[in-house]
This record gives sequence, C-alpha cells and structure tokens, in this order.
Amino acid sequence: MAQNIAPLQPIFGVAPTGAGLTVLHILHLEDNLADHELVARALARSDLACDLQLADTLDDFQDAVRAGGVDAVLADYHLAGFSGMDAWEWMRAEGVDLPFVLVSGAIGEATVADAMVRGVSDYVDKHRLARLPAVLQRALDFAANRRARAEAQQALAESRQRLVELTEHLQSSIDRERADIAREIHDDIGGSLAAVKLDLTWLARHTSDAEAGRHIASALQMAETALGASQRIMRNLRPAVLDQGLMAALQWLARTFAERTEIDVRLHGRLSVPLPPRVEMAAYRTAQEALTNVLKHAKATQVRLEVSDLEGYLTLEISDNGRGAGPDDLAKLQSFGLLGLKERAQSVGGWLDVVAAAGQGMTLILSVPLDGSATPETEMAE
Repeated sequence: MAQNIAPLQPIFGVAPTGAGLTVLHILHLEDNLADHELVARALARSDLACDLQLADTLDDFQDAVRAGGVDAVLADYHLAGFSGMDAWEWMRAEGVDLPFVLVSGAIGEATVADAMVRGVSDYVDKHRLARLPAVLQRALDFAANRRARAEAQQALAESRQRLVELTEHLQSSIDRERADIAREIHDDIGGSLAAVKLDLTWLARHTSDAEAGRHIASALQMAETALGASQRIMRNLRPAVLDQGLMAALQWLARTFAERTEIDVRLHGRLSVPLPPRVEMAAYRTAQEALTNVLKHAKATQVRLEVSDLEGYLTLEISDNGRGAGPDDLAKLQSFGLLGLKERAQSVGGWLDVVAAAGQGMTLILSVPLDGSATPETEMAE
C-alpha cells in the first residue's frame, strides 16, 4: 500500500525542507522496504527537498499517479508480479508525462538500453545510490525544459492560428470593400459618364458649328475612355465574371492580360465541381498577382495556367518562361507579393509552392483541399 516516509528522521526520510526550497513530491515504486529506506537516505544526503511516497503494488502506484501532485517517479525494475516497465508503459498509455528513473539492481546493459529507447529518463544501480540525486535532478531539469518547449510550441501554434484568422478577416474585409467600391463606380461614376456621353451625342447631332463639333467629339472620346477605365477598374476590384465560375474568370483574365501585354497566355484544364466563393476568389487573386509579377519581373514571353480538381484538391499552376529567380530575388519577392499569396492560400486552408531557378522561369502552385481540411504549409525549391 502507498505510504509517506516522514522527512523528520534523516535515517529513513529525505532532506528536511529549508526556507524557500520547493518540495519535490517523489513517488517510489518499490516492494522492498529496506531498499526504499536506502533510497530515502541517499536523497536525504543531497540538497534536494523531497517528500518521498512509497507504493509497493501497481494498483497503489496508479492510484498515487492519478491523485496528482507527483513530480517524478523512481521505480525498481523487478517487482512482485510485474516490472517497473509495466508502470512506465501504463503512464505512457495514460498520457502522464513525468520523469521516470529506474532504481534497480544490475539488470544488464541491454535491458537498460531498451528501457532508455522506450523513453525512460535514466537508470541508477542500487549499489551506486550516491548518483541518484544528480540523476534525479537531471531528469527533472530535462522534463522541465521539454515542457517549456512544448508550451512555447503550443503558444506559437496558437499565435499563428490567430494570425491566419486575422489575415482571413482582413482579406474578407478587403474583398467586401472592393465589391462595395466596384458597385459605387458602376452606379455613380459609370452612370454619370453614360449620361454625359448621351448628352454629348445629342449635342453632336444638334450643332452645326464645326469648332463646337470638334470639341464635342473630343469630349465624347474622353468620356468613352473614362467609361472604359471605370469598367476595367470595376473588373479588377471585383470581376463580375467570377459569378460565372472560376474557369470563366480565368479565361477572361488570361485573354485580357494577353491583349494588354502581348504575352502568350495559355489556359488548360477543367473543373468538375462548383467551388466555394472564397476558394474561387483566392485562386483568381493568385492568378492575377502571378500575372502581375510576370509582367513586372519575369521578362517572359509565355505563361501557362493549368487548373484541376482531381483527388479532392483544387490545383492552380502558373508557370512562365522568364528569367526565373535566384536566392536573392526570392528573398525580395518573399517580402512582398508572395507573402500575401501564401497568407491568402492559408486563409482557405491551402498552401502555395514556389519553384524557381535563375534563367529557368518560375512556377507557382496553389493547392486547396476541397473537403475543408488541410495542414497549411509553404515550401520553396530552387
């Protein structure tokens, strides 16, 4: 049965608690009281302030661990009807993360090695108990460092998740604002320009003055140019063609980009299922930004867009035959356009791969799982 050894008698107990010292609660799995007393004496001679609790059966050990408050475990290897490793495996199955030191007689190097491989913190021979305090302190320090790393990683993961959520929120806000601006341009500016054009056309038909006719014609041309510019701005802000689906929007984007830049743009592939609006917008903006980068940086003459939704993933690949990018170029790109594209991909549960090498063009690959599950990641290859 589990029992506490009073720390007031150094011969049986552990070091008395000093002022300001933290008391360590150590659970000792041992079915030999004499060996337990030897362990207590070894700890009493150290600077550790310990409360040593004895458990001599597996059930008592499990009850003590479940009760909580244990800082570390010392366990014999050979016990009546079970072994210290049985206790260790039970702890692992229960998800209990405590320093676990085997304190046993000679059990052989192979057995010790097997125990260490299975995750046991350390081993101390019962005939060399002077080593026990140092080994226990090392196991405690290692466990504390491991917990600190795990907490830091958890905090980092939570921070990144909050960043992804913030990015998604900001991107959604931007898209809504773009749609609102596009509507205002269409309703106010577009309507006004159309009315001005009608009035100028009426004046052109009803004036006989040649000089006035020339000014009216010039004004009509400017109104037509402004109307075309407003329509182009509206499409860039929120392409209405997206309402017809991603493929229709990409076809329009490829055609208008090719007409404006004289770069050969080819679109291949097909989509067999409707896509969520957020995914369509992410894919469209990725293609749009990629084509802008081609125009600004790549010096390419050909661009290829490939789209598919095979195996439950939307894949959009944009490749060009431009000058590519070396490590320095990639570092510069990372600071601007690509970072935004990566964050946009992550906001819909996807990721962006970038493949680039100097003189060999560049390829951007957007991948988005269509079942809503993903492990966001970003890889770059040179």
